[in-house]
Amino acid sequence: MADDLLNPDRDPSFLEPEEELQRLREALEAKTREAEEHRDRYLRGAAEFDNARKRAARLPVLDNFDRALQAARGEPAAAAVTAGVDLIQRELLRVLEKFGVTPFVSVGQPFDPERHEAVARVPAQGQAEGTVVNETARGYMLNGRVLRPAMVTVATPPDAADS
Repeated sequence: MADDLLNPDRDPSFLEPEEELQRLREALEAKTREAEEHRDRYLRGAAEFDNARKRAARLPVLDNFDRALQAARGEPAAAAVTAGVDLIQRELLRVLEKFGVTPFVSVGQPFDPERHEAVARVPAQGQAEGTVVNETARGYMLNGRVLRPAMVTVATPPDAADS
């Protein structure tokens, strides 16, 4: 019976060497095309990720405007400078909005791991557990997708010993 498998007269799946070679070449070409398609998708994904990382790296400028405004608002002598920095920040945000970059509100919203990066958890009286109570850095969307998550502080239930 084992001899029947090696006999081309009895095995219908047996191919002549040239036919087998042609079949293998075609299979190799198909797998090569498939591998090239996978490689292309990988390279496109890697490039998209790298571009998003580069765009997000430019956002600290906006964070610095936020910090400057927050620090200067308590100083009456810096009112004129504060107004100027505020105007520059608003204009920069308008320009970014033309390209699809928009900030999103986090404080008071439920924590969403897709949009928020928790940097701290604090007991918060009067806040539901998992609610964002503070924002360290604003989050931004690019054409409806998260460009950079907001860095936030999330509420935890108050300790039972505190009540």
